[in-house]
Amino acid sequence: MKNIVLIGFMGTGKTTIATRLAHRLGMKYVSTDDLIERRERRTINEIFKSSGEDYFRDVESSVIRDICCIDGQVIDTGGGAVIRDENLSNLKSNGIVICLTADEQTIMERTKKYKHRPLLNCEDPKRRIKDLLAKRAPLYARADHTIDTGKLTVRQVVEEIVRIVEESKSKKS
Repeated sequence: MKNIVLIGFMGTGKTTIATRLAHRLGMKYVSTDDLIERRERRTINEIFKSSGEDYFRDVESSVIRDICCIDGQVIDTGGGAVIRDENLSNLKSNGIVICLTADEQTIMERTKKYKHRPLLNCEDPKRRIKDLLAKRAPLYARADHTIDTGKLTVRQVVEEIVRIVEESKSKKS
């Protein structure tokens, strides 16, 4: 089975949805952020602090290149994985890409208690969310499907993804 890839901004529910979806479908759950931290033997915050965002993005691209050719995974990507065209191309090469979205207020509520989000460790995180969302919107729009998680339960989102995957399978037969 092809991969199911979740992209989207931080706080849209990618990790929660991906783990539940993998369990529901009996697939392997893979987090690109976890793989980056394992490969680097340090946290994403530490990578950003000591090596910078460009270095982090290089490692992220390498991890995505490595995992995209393995079948049967639910892949949870970092929010900025779409910044590089090569990442989305690689993920789409062997997977159905689904973007999870939410409005700014929902994202702010979901992320405010987490200090491990290096791009929100700033003076005005709400403004940063607004700016990053605007900048990344055209990149997220390149997903095969989009689901707004703001008003749905985890179960509803998982079932919607299962429906999308089943529908895409039946179109190919």
